[in-house]
Amino acid sequence: MAVIKPFKGIRPPKELVEKVESRPYDVLNSEEAREEAGDNEMSLYHIIKPEIDFPEGTSEYDPRVYEKAAENFQKFQDNGWLVQDDKEQYYIYAQTMNGKTQYGLVVGAYVNDYLTGVIKKHELTRRDKEEDRMKHVRVNNANIEPVFFAFPDNEVLDQLIKRYAANEPEYDFIAPIDGFRHQLWVISDDADIATVTEEFRKMPSLYIADGHHRSAAAALVGAEKQKQNPNHKGDEEYNYFMAVCFQASQLTILDYNRVVKDLNGMTSEQFLDALKKNFDVEKKGAEIYKPAQLHEFSLYLDGEWYSLTAKEGTYDNSDPIGVLDVDISSRLILDELLGIKDLRSSNRIDFVGGLRGLGELKRRVDSGEMRAALALYPVSMQQIMDIADSGKIMPPKATWFEPKLRSGLIIHKLV
Repeated sequence: MAVIKPFKGIRPPKELVEKVESRPYDVLNSEEAREEAGDNEMSLYHIIKPEIDFPEGTSEYDPRVYEKAAENFQKFQDNGWLVQDDKEQYYIYAQTMNGKTQYGLVVGAYVNDYLTGVIKKHELTRRDKEEDRMKHVRVNNANIEPVFFAFPDNEVLDQLIKRYAANEPEYDFIAPIDGFRHQLWVISDDADIATVTEEFRKMPSLYIADGHHRSAAAALVGAEKQKQNPNHKGDEEYNYFMAVCFQASQLTILDYNRVVKDLNGMTSEQFLDALKKNFDVEKKGAEIYKPAQLHEFSLYLDGEWYSLTAKEGTYDNSDPIGVLDVDISSRLILDELLGIKDLRSSNRIDFVGGLRGLGELKRRVDSGEMRAALALYPVSMQQIMDIADSGKIMPPKATWFEPKLRSGLIIHKLV
């Protein structure tokens, strides 16, 4: 059963939230963070991308950079740009994209639930990326940025959230760059806090949607602190890390598409002919063509779009991995025909996800940078949950969640 707790969030005063909030650390590079922060000394980038406070070219992994993060975090608190709430409470965080709103509960997730598999993952993590985030958690003694969880739909929590959402939010702003709306409410009523805790206790599992490295780092640091404390009791704040939990049915997963640099020595005609072994191939013309259903792909080649529909027998409906379009395309197109064996390391392939759309695929092929593009139908949240429940791991570059969580709305201290 999932264990969660309320916590005393560290937050910007209402009038400063738009000065402090930022995009997540991993969706932009150092130069972009430097540009977005500009002369705004309250920008959270000074904590999550503190290399911007050093000369250009300074590595984000320089030990001085981590120390700067902690120095800036303390400075934000000393200056009143971040203030800790007096009471342990939960928070509701809403995001609105293209007219659709999803509501998440900000909670303290239990470190031991991650270690024992109650919090389920569907992606592999890399130790170097884990260690980077672990250093950041250690030096700040805080979870500066949240992770992104999904939970099975729950009517009691849905009604509670709707009741709060009918009131004026604590924060309400449109974020620059993406143009999405972000709102936050505080759940301070003791009865409502107890209800949230109890409803989560009924759930057999929570699911990491986005933020696998942050989840691993937060849980591993918490486990470290358990071992380091000779008086460890189990109720210390470091036993929990910050997560925003959304009902699974509300989440939007966008397509995560592929562009390839060459056809593995084949001509266009040879490649199209080879595809016919496992796919029904239909030319669609010069207008952008988007896959309409599972097991249908769009191919862009030589200024033309094609529909590729996987033939019966090329996938296994009883296999939660084998039925995925990312697996079908990886096996039967990228590996078998193009000789691209490892999506994580090959320099012959790149990935285009999120809001860039199929126009970005067309642009990269038309420019000559890439030879062909492949568009996939999005993975569903149910597929992700089925895979996580089976104990298996998604193929790389399979999911792209939007909108991304904004950072700086709430921070969780480990003490």
